[in-house]
Amino acid sequence: MKNKLPELLSPAGSPEALRAAVFAGADAVYLGGTQFNARMNARNFDRPAIKDALAFCHSRGVKVYVTMNTLLCDRQMKDALEYVAFLYEAGVDALIVADLGLACEISARFPAFPLHASTQASGHNAEAARFLKGRGFCRMVCARELSKENIASLCSQSPIEIEAFVHGALCVSQSGQCLFSSIVGGRSGNQGACAQPCRLPYNGKYPLSLKDNCLAAHVKELIDMGVASFKIEGRMKTPEYVFNVVSTYRRLLDEQRGATNEEIACMARVFSRDGFTDGYFTGRVDGRMNGVRREADVKASEKETVRIKDLCPEREQIVIDRPAVTPAPYQFKRNPPPPKRKESARFYNPASIPEKHTLSEIYLPLDRFDGRKANGVLFPPVIPDSEREGVKKALLEAKARGAKHALVGNIGHIELARECDFILHGDYRLNVTNSSSAALFYEIFEDVILCPELILPQARDIGGEKSFLVYGRVPLMTLEKPIGTEKLRDRKGVEFPVLSEGGRQIVFNSLPTYMGDRIKLLDDAGILNRHYLFTTEGPKECETMMNYYKKGLPIKKEVRRIK
Repeated sequence: MKNKLPELLSPAGSPEALRAAVFAGADAVYLGGTQFNARMNARNFDRPAIKDALAFCHSRGVKVYVTMNTLLCDRQMKDALEYVAFLYEAGVDALIVADLGLACEISARFPAFPLHASTQASGHNAEAARFLKGRGFCRMVCARELSKENIASLCSQSPIEIEAFVHGALCVSQSGQCLFSSIVGGRSGNQGACAQPCRLPYNGKYPLSLKDNCLAAHVKELIDMGVASFKIEGRMKTPEYVFNVVSTYRRLLDEQRGATNEEIACMARVFSRDGFTDGYFTGRVDGRMNGVRREADVKASEKETVRIKDLCPEREQIVIDRPAVTPAPYQFKRNPPPPKRKESARFYNPASIPEKHTLSEIYLPLDRFDGRKANGVLFPPVIPDSEREGVKKALLEAKARGAKHALVGNIGHIELARECDFILHGDYRLNVTNSSSAALFYEIFEDVILCPELILPQARDIGGEKSFLVYGRVPLMTLEKPIGTEKLRDRKGVEFPVLSEGGRQIVFNSLPTYMGDRIKLLDDAGILNRHYLFTTEGPKECETMMNYYKKGLPIKKEVRRIK
């Protein structure tokens, strides 16, 4: 019996790229509007252009997915839902969404609108897929960092479709977990304005810049795994790039085979960063994955001629027939229980925990929990299916040594925390930026640490048991590929500490956040639940910082402020 072929999903950063994708044989395209999408620097599509794209694609039997894959604050939600209403009525086939609060609002108002969970939602295991299904999603774009074994496991266990990136640029940080551009440069990747600090030199080299992903040699394996959709990255790329890459994967899918070396070389000549990598997929996660766009790569692209022509016979037209809806107006003001005043902290060094304190919860990373001064465990940032049983064993051992609380930062880890019978608290990695996502997680957690990207007025709009990072170096990146150093030094000499957490390296900000002399501003924003994050500080410095904070005193070193 012939395997059902996966969908071939192409980027469309412009109308010209969209036509190139359709002519090359894409089954579906994904594009962004002029707001709420993670590629705001692409040409993108205004509302008339979206209608034109739908008419053209649907006449050729090609689906159109629209990206709404940014995080939203409360004051954006009304406009976002008005935009969703337009896309629903226009006949868009599905929305690609990262913000779970937005997804909840869409599901309540437009239950017939298919939702795909963006890779920015950080889905990397089967439990994440099950969680998303319960919140109205029919597809999850899995993390690009997964190995072939974990993709296969995910496809076999997931109750919803799994979409996987097969070609294009790689972020060195776990998707949805990069705050580098936002915290350091003021341009949020979660708002579609990433400045790509990962492409810059550190320590005199480029340890964060990865080659582009290419799984063309593994097409047959991916088909056999049951991947539902092959996704190509590239909404910032040219129509020629789109045509070349999509037509190559179209041929490979139709013939159910892996690419030849010459086919891969042809795609590399159109665009590469010193070649391609399949390191995450094959498990060869090492320095061979690194690459930058060299002068030779640019010259090769300039010499390569790509002729865009219609290669795809017309397919059956797509007709969208959905029930008309009159969505309820959005009101972000809710009435959750008033917050309680308390303080909690995480320490990366058990020896730094002070003997005397007023902290309600003290967390240590799971692999450093010693059962002495801490009463909580910090869940690993990533737990793919292949690591679940090992992590569960370690969690139960920590529970036996006295851990009662768990700080959980991923939707795919909630069920595991429940199985181990911890008191659950939500970490900043859940990316809570609005009342809707907060309300979702308040049903699960005792309290939730809000996304560090928020400013105080945005945090004020969110009610309930919200917590905030009020002291410490903000984690900037969660790395799957080790970089083999304890600090990164940029071109200006600024140093960023690199620590291990749950088998992954975390890059932290060069400056600690400090709000001890801004306590009234926190009170005015309703932030009574406050969280410290101690990384490189020794025991005396940790005690001093907490004492200064309690007394509302300024500290003498340079710090970052929350506006």
